[in-house]
Amino acid sequence: MHNRSPAQRFLSSTFLPGQRIFVLPALFALCLSGCANPTADSSASNSSDRIQVVATVGMVADLVKNVGQHHVTVTQICGSGVDPHLYRATRDDVRQIMTCDIVFYSGLMLEGKMADILARISDSKPVIAVTEQLSTDNLLQPDGSAGHVDPHVWMDVSAWQRCLTVVCDELCRSFPDHANDFQTNAQRYQQELTKLHEYGVTSIATIPESERLLITSHDAFNYFGRAYGLEVHGVQGLSTESEAGLQQINELVDLLVTRRVKSVFVESSVPKKNIQALVEGAQARGHSVSVGAELFSDAMGEPDTYEGTYVGMLDHNITCVTRALGGNAPERGLHGQLSIISQHSPGGASPWPRRQMTNRRSAAVFRHCNRRMPTCRCQSTTWLWPIIANQSSGMSVLISLPDRWSAS
Repeated sequence: MHNRSPAQRFLSSTFLPGQRIFVLPALFALCLSGCANPTADSSASNSSDRIQVVATVGMVADLVKNVGQHHVTVTQICGSGVDPHLYRATRDDVRQIMTCDIVFYSGLMLEGKMADILARISDSKPVIAVTEQLSTDNLLQPDGSAGHVDPHVWMDVSAWQRCLTVVCDELCRSFPDHANDFQTNAQRYQQELTKLHEYGVTSIATIPESERLLITSHDAFNYFGRAYGLEVHGVQGLSTESEAGLQQINELVDLLVTRRVKSVFVESSVPKKNIQALVEGAQARGHSVSVGAELFSDAMGEPDTYEGTYVGMLDHNITCVTRALGGNAPERGLHGQLSIISQHSPGGASPWPRRQMTNRRSAAVFRHCNRRMPTCRCQSTTWLWPIIANQSSGMSVLISLPDRWSAS
């Protein structure tokens, strides 16, 4: 059972027992021939003179890469589209953590299901929560959070800049031979983040005050709202493990209708069904709401893209929110590098959400699709299109299987 390939695990988790499945064998075999063990930073050198760093999420990995530059090789555990609230470390993850030189994670229970392994390994090497030095004045504890601090600090660029200082200080302390380079790199990146924060302040300020209402899939945008002057509501709580209650959905539908809200927002790492429920509820009461864009919340965009950097992630969020809520921002964002985002038409998000297959949690991502078969996007440029026919239901489904499928 444990020796099954990623494709076999995918098929067994997607189709019910007794269903007959036919696959174009040549194409499917060609897909599987490309499978390989994943590496989070494929371009990074594994030379022994580099500092081997493990970072849990993309936002933390980005801090380390910008400070460490050519002195570090960074392995990122949670990739694009992966929800860190739900992620459990695999055996490959544990091996990477055990053999690296230093570990950085976000903290504040964001990576709750990895807490045990991080605690155990901290006796043998530096394991650093980048939010550990933030004062209580910087942190939020929203109503209904059951006493938990909101972990989504990176949504406020000015607060995340303080976490950059933690990364720089720890790298300097642990690897003093490169301290001058680390400090120079951190100062340069601080200046870039300051410009990003200022862009957020000035852009959101162009939204009419009555329209500054941000409704998203879960409560990941409280720091974003505090920093840039938005009223924020999430369908789910701070963690995506919490379920959206019928009362919460009804209250948000009331808010959409009474405030005549134009747009709501889905998130790249969270299922879209709750936002779709809001849109349909508002429609039933005669108010049309569009889905403004897919925002990045707990994960950044695809690797090797502008949105796959922290600056690109926040630039995307700031620009999309500003434009969808009636403000003024350049279509291509602060640096003119954003992908063109087409706003969904009124009526809301597609019930067939696109899922990103770029990480070792891809099999779990498929299972979040309620056994539907989305068209998926891979970091590879190679696309193969086997047809899987579900004969018992008479349904044929077209999917893409990446040439390097890294599910575990």
